Order: sequence, then C-alpha cells, then structure tokens
Amino acid sequence: MASGSKKVIFAALIGNSLISITKFAAAFITGSSAMLSEGIHSLVDTGNQGLLLYGIARSKRPAGPEFPFGHGKEIYFWSFIVAILIFALGGGISIYEGIKHLQHPEPIANPLINYVVLGLAMLFEGAAWMFAFREFTRAKGKWGYLEAVQRAKDPSIFVVLFEDTAAMLGLIVAFAGVALAQITGNYLFDGIASVVIGLILVGTAVWLAYETKGLLIGESASQAVVEGIREMAGQDVAVECVNEVLTMHMGPDFVLVNMSIDFRDAITADEVERAIGVMDRQIKLRFPHVKRVFIEAEKRFSSNG
Repeated sequence: MASGSKKVIFAALIGNSLISITKFAAAFITGSSAMLSEGIHSLVDTGNQGLLLYGIARSKRPAGPEFPFGHGKEIYFWSFIVAILIFALGGGISIYEGIKHLQHPEPIANPLINYVVLGLAMLFEGAAWMFAFREFTRAKGKWGYLEAVQRAKDPSIFVVLFEDTAAMLGLIVAFAGVALAQITGNYLFDGIASVVIGLILVGTAVWLAYETKGLLIGESASQAVVEGIREMAGQDVAVECVNEVLTMHMGPDFVLVNMSIDFRDAITADEVERAIGVMDRQIKLRFPHVKRVFIEAEKRFSSNG
C-alpha cells in the first residue's frame, strides 16, 4: 500500500470532520434541508475514511494457518462496505430529507450563513479533491482515467476521489438550491436540492460497488503481467509449452500465480525442479507484486479436450 494512499485518506478525514460539524451547525440555525443533507454527506464520508484506514491496517496482518495468503483482501471488503454506507446512509437519508421538505417546505433563516459555510466547504473540499486527484494521476501512469479506475488494484485512492467528486457536486447543488429558494421565495428548491444530492450519492455508491466487486471476488492481474509471466516461462529451455497462467490479486500488493506447464519429455526430474526454481525467482524479480507462484507439470492441453 503506497504511503500516498494514506495521506489522501487522512487529508479527507480531517477535512470532512471539520466540514460536517460546520454544516450541521448551519443546518440547525437556518433549517435548510440541503445543508442538512450536506452535513450527513460529510459525516458519512468521515466515517468512510475511518473504515478505509481500518481496512488498510487489517490488510497488513501477516499470513497464518487460517489465512495462508494473508489478509490483503480486507481493503476490498471495507471499500465495498464504504459503497454500501454511501448508498444507504448518505443517499437514502438525503433523499428522505428532501422528500420530507418537499411535502412540508419551510423558510430558510439566515441564508447568508449557508453561503459562508458552503463557500468554505468548497474551498476545503476542493483542496482535498486536488490532493486526491494529483495522487490518482500519479498512480495511474499511462492509462486513461476511466481505464485506471477499472484496472486499479488499490481501491483506496479512487474511493476517496469518487467521494470528493460527489462532495463537490453536492456542494454546487446545495448552493444552487439555497440561492434559488431565496431568490424565488419558493422553498421547494431546497428540498429538490436535497433529493439531487441523494441521487448523486446513490450513483457514486453504485459505481464504487461495481468497481470493487471484481477485486473482492478475485480479479486477475493485468493482461500485461499475465502475458509477461507466460513469455518468461516459455523461454526456459526445459519448457515445451505453457498451458495456462492463472493469477489472482489477494491484495493490492499481492498477486498469486498458478501455472500449468508441459515440460520436455527428455529432461529429468532434477531439471524440472531447477526450471521451476528459476522461473519462480525470475517472475518475482520482474513483478514484485507476485508473492506466491505455483507451477503444475501437465501435458499440453488437447484441442479436443
């Protein structure tokens, strides 16, 4: 786990903690539904960052008899829990509050307080978003942004980036809702803004759940890694054919490799052992995330099964 991931999460945790307190205070004073939804949003985000840090700590526990491949997938599990919390708590409560205020609209007292709080929140959230975006850009390398999200094996950075993006969009919607309610005198706009914020959170949660699902189930290493391992194994003089290369991410920095190889008939058992040892060392040297390699000697697969 890169230290940059923790820095991004800590920055978001501190920022959201302060912002949520400010938003709840403003919602209590003004009675704004959109501001209350924003306070709930920031509070959920704060809890989510705490869960991500907890997941990172749990994923670092060493392997043992019960979990021989370690606990690396804990970060995937807790990232999935974060998506569920955003959906249920953030999105659900915001939509509920919005509908309640649509049914019984109430005037917003002291709207200036909302503008000040939202302005400060935009400033703080914008700084956190830039920090997360810069770290994500650094980590993605040559991939495009959407491709990087789809291929990423460390969900912590893009989870925080998604949260911060949803937060910025929510602030814009909340600002528009409060402003329209004040300008037009129609306080339905405040409730509408709350519902829109909830829908933004629901959409974010669904996307996060979709992206983390594959990692939680057992996603393979990238195609470049799989092909690289196949090429290295095929170059050994003892190998007749590489049947298949199966990989699985057991965590962001732990790839498990299982290969089926057809060794040449003329070689001895000692030469097979030597070839396996050489392949194991070379693969781990070229791909440091590969921690365990299992090689099975098996005849070339027949096209007829």
